[in-house]
Amino acid sequence: MHSKKMKSPDEPKILILIPAYNEAQNIGGVIDEIHREVSGLPYAFDVLVVDDGSSDNTAAIASASGAEAIRLPLNGGIGVALQTGFKFAHERDYSNLIRLDADGQHPPSFISSILDPVIRREADLCIGSRFLQGKGYQASKIRRLGISWFSFLIAILFNQRITDPTSGFQAMNRRLIALYAREYASDYPEVEAVANALGNGFRVIEAPIEMKERQSGKSSIDSLHSIYYAIKVTTKVIIYLLQRH
Repeated sequence: MHSKKMKSPDEPKILILIPAYNEAQNIGGVIDEIHREVSGLPYAFDVLVVDDGSSDNTAAIASASGAEAIRLPLNGGIGVALQTGFKFAHERDYSNLIRLDADGQHPPSFISSILDPVIRREADLCIGSRFLQGKGYQASKIRRLGISWFSFLIAILFNQRITDPTSGFQAMNRRLIALYAREYASDYPEVEAVANALGNGFRVIEAPIEMKERQSGKSSIDSLHSIYYAIKVTTKVIIYLLQRH
């Protein structure tokens, strides 16, 4: 596994987790940019790509780019890929984890922005929000509508404002890694995971970031999927809360 610096016993042990599905066109550039950015930070980082049953050579490119790659035999969905990474991090006792997407939308230059509050123990989970400053790619209108709905739902249920609850650019600590290693939604997991964190008393904050448009390929969530996504996630969050009470 690639690591930029030797770790001292007291230094954070940090894993950068990238779930990927058919991202051969993007993954090498994303990993190269991560290596460039973290080389200037005062921590050691390892990079793990979980290839969710891709039909292309995503895993091979990830390995050639200096990351460790786990290739799942079947496409189980992003939640399965992420939980594989959380279990990996938990079993190897990483103190912190950063997750970002393989499509190039999450600039690694913002890694320190979301990681630093967690390192300083100001939060258990820090979400990178594209909406706090309104810069960079802001998503399609229908996706912004869905994001606004989830933000409203979380505010009503938990009395906390999260502007970008579907953001996959996040940093977390060891305790939250352990929770997500045990329980994580198999598909469309972000909002349910935020609800799970808040419902278990974890401190969740946001930090401003800028996102880019996808570099190549296309998102799996189109207009029809967005409607299905909104209904399914809303139902699951409400069921989750009812079960806790």
